Amino acid sequence: MAKTIRLTVAQALVKFLNNQYVEFDGKENPMFEGIFGIFGHGNVVGLGQALEEDPGHLTIHMGRNEQGMAHAAIGFAKQKRRKQMYACTSSVGPGAANMVTAAATATANCIPILFLPGDTYADRQPDPVLQQMEQPSNLSITTNDAFKAVCKYWDRVTRPEILMQSAINAMRVLTDPAETGAVCLALPQDVEGEAYDYPEYFFQKRVHHIDRPRPSERAIKEAVELIKTKKKPMLIFGGGVKYSEAEEAFRAFAEKFDIPFGETQAGKGTISWKHPLNLGGIGETGGLGANLIGADADLVIGVGTRYTDFTTSSKWLFQNPDVDFININVSRFHAYKMDGLQVVGDAQSCLEDLNAALSQTDWKPAYTTEVKEAKAKNDAEIDRIYHLEYTGKDFVPEVDDALDFKKVSEEFIKLTGSSLPQTRALGVVNESIDPNAIVVGASGSLPGDLQRAYRPETVGSYHVEYGFSCMGYEVNAALGVKYAEPDREVYALVGDGAYMMLHSELPQSIQEHAKINVIVFDNMTNGCINNLEIGHGQGSFGTEFRFRNAKTGKLDGGFMPIDFAMNAASYGCKSYTVRSSEELKAALEDAKKQTVSTLIDVKVMPKTMVHGYGDWWRVGVAQVSKSEKVHDVYENLMVPHLDAARKY
Repeated sequence: MAKTIRLTVAQALVKFLNNQYVEFDGKENPMFEGIFGIFGHGNVVGLGQALEEDPGHLTIHMGRNEQGMAHAAIGFAKQKRRKQMYACTSSVGPGAANMVTAAATATANCIPILFLPGDTYADRQPDPVLQQMEQPSNLSITTNDAFKAVCKYWDRVTRPEILMQSAINAMRVLTDPAETGAVCLALPQDVEGEAYDYPEYFFQKRVHHIDRPRPSERAIKEAVELIKTKKKPMLIFGGGVKYSEAEEAFRAFAEKFDIPFGETQAGKGTISWKHPLNLGGIGETGGLGANLIGADADLVIGVGTRYTDFTTSSKWLFQNPDVDFININVSRFHAYKMDGLQVVGDAQSCLEDLNAALSQTDWKPAYTTEVKEAKAKNDAEIDRIYHLEYTGKDFVPEVDDALDFKKVSEEFIKLTGSSLPQTRALGVVNESIDPNAIVVGASGSLPGDLQRAYRPETVGSYHVEYGFSCMGYEVNAALGVKYAEPDREVYALVGDGAYMMLHSELPQSIQEHAKINVIVFDNMTNGCINNLEIGHGQGSFGTEFRFRNAKTGKLDGGFMPIDFAMNAASYGCKSYTVRSSEELKAALEDAKKQTVSTLIDVKVMPKTMVHGYGDWWRVGVAQVSKSEKVHDVYENLMVPHLDAARKY
């Protein structure tokens, strides 16, 4: 008879998590670094008691907001290339509901994170308890059912013995490169404290091997035959290359056959921007170089990409009528996109096999000077916008169709004393921080600016969440990135709107002596969406941070100034307010000397972010409108682009 250990469900879960390990390419490490927790009545006397009594090697972090701490967990796992992770626990009710957004962020980005929300009583005897949802049609529904839509695996542990099957299945999904994402194990608060005689083998050391599945010989042969018919190929470097740690295999393949490549948000920052074949970001938020070559490519080899609408420019970018796709992906689901030829397997294994097979031919692309010229144009454009200065009345903003820029800019300059363009501020940051430093971004105009123009040199120095583009990810994820790489400086680049949305774990960075640097780009506007509405024929509606006007009854009064530096100082951060490129340089230099977290409040002019380069993004423009501008946009912009994009 198997030996048993009598433990509560919560105690057994903690002991189990302590004994999970991940092995990849011969390197083995504990799967879980720790647990982020905000404790309430639904988890503190269950999971909280177990963690207080015997946490094992798990580090416990005190979160300030459930979504924020989960973003920190996502940032950690993403920076660790999905080889280590955190769990997050909260009470049932608003705590659990807060984590749903973060679960969606994790799943959209294919990042592993384990959610352990408390739940209502399994025996239902005291119902309805505090924070309980009551659905008369189904009494088994709780807040935690909301996780089902945004998790890759979901279970509710309604009996102690269920934990064994549930926990092992959770590990299966968390360590599956093709299916990973958020996992939720809902823990009814009465069951958390119930005891059971668990077999000892449940707590044995388990090593979860992340293998490198090889592609089929047939798929490689078909890929080679297709490549041989093409003259202008292009590679796309996706996040799957980064998580597979396949950058050397990618570089070797690109260099061997002299194929240029563009980067997705998830892939960028793995191969230096200086590489002669690296044309930078591609797609809707792509730059001049990659989009020029992409528009004429007759073959696109996507490696580890989900082909989001931003990567494909809503399936419009690749204009060559003879373009075909080869999709290298560990996920069959993603490999089938764009109606491409599917090469299913680990990115490194696929590239190695394809390299070997293609080397048996005499194929080479027909490029002459096109790639070099595209690279030069891209570099020159970035140099231009990085050193753009406001010149007064003759200054033309980067954003097309900027609505009443002269009036808005004059008001902003008078209120803030700053005429610093956003692109100039970004250039100062890129040129001032250490090349080994890590920049973190997620939402607003900054991810577009970063993908188009930021120049990362070292591996892991670029960390942008753009699968869900979740406002509030930036500051909190930066803390997780710092936990992942404590010896590197970390900078969260965040817009004013996203900072106000959520920066809850900034105080945790002070509490944990984990220094992060926050750079707030304050233009008093949700600038990205403001550009979107104006560029599609609308006015400036509900996106500028303005006082309500007593005369009109609308939010069209003056700009509402906010002192972000003072806000951060109240947490214990060293803070700065800057209004010029020289002040920004000085603040960045001084921030390097600090031992506590810093915040630099950069006042940047509206409408001065980077704009598009031969791209298009499909949005739902009204087919019927009282506005002639909206009507013209639909007829002259949307319809022609839609017709060109419907091939896929």
